[in-house]
Amino acid sequence: MNDFTTLSQRADAHEAKMARELDYVFIQSRLHLYAEGKMELPPSAASLLKGKPNGRVSMGDDPRLPAMPAKPTLIDFFHKRFGPSMHLLQSAHHARKNGLPEKMILACLLHDISVVGFIRGDHGYWGAQLVEPYVDEEVTWAIRAHQVLRFYPDPAVGYEYPKNYTEWMGADYVPDAYVEEDYKRMRNHKWYMSGRQITLNDIYSFDPNLHVELDEFTDIIGRNFRQPAEGLGYDNSPVAHMWRSIIRPAKYL
Repeated sequence: MNDFTTLSQRADAHEAKMARELDYVFIQSRLHLYAEGKMELPPSAASLLKGKPNGRVSMGDDPRLPAMPAKPTLIDFFHKRFGPSMHLLQSAHHARKNGLPEKMILACLLHDISVVGFIRGDHGYWGAQLVEPYVDEEVTWAIRAHQVLRFYPDPAVGYEYPKNYTEWMGADYVPDAYVEEDYKRMRNHKWYMSGRQITLNDIYSFDPNLHVELDEFTDIIGRNFRQPAEGLGYDNSPVAHMWRSIIRPAKYL
């Protein structure tokens, strides 16, 4: 659009753009339906586009979400895709105050990124997989382990079973067998305390009065997260498709 268009013309063009965007239909994934207890197939594209001659299924950026840059960074995901992340920021803040090394501060910052950006169930495993190509191996291990270790108290280091777990899951809750088996392996692992450090900084990171900015960790991210030049999701790594799914969660195919 040139510089000589009138305000009215620009408004009309903007309205037309919005109308085109509203012709897109967004179809929930099967996993989303499972989470709602539904077993039926999602509506077909044909049925959703019926009566919409200009309709299209979404195959690109979702206009309902903040636009991502062409080469998104981890910080872009925090700002434009991850949900409220104060818990993660507080966890990393506590880790920093407690004198943990930078890679463990990063581990605390990333430990729940699956919860805030992707999926809750088995979030430690998913989160570790998301960042595995870009961080130290110990960071990946600790993120995966924290999901398991949080269910098992360790009085020797000051970690108790969280009281809210009893409230949320019931006093009779018993972790799944695979969790128990992983705990036995993790308890004797050389990086056990790295995973345990996440749980220790995790339980103290729900303070409604503590505000932490992501800027506090920009340098730590720069030194300890291997940002791909192509952008997360476009670097042909084994997990690029996972980052693309976060960028475009309603992509039809």
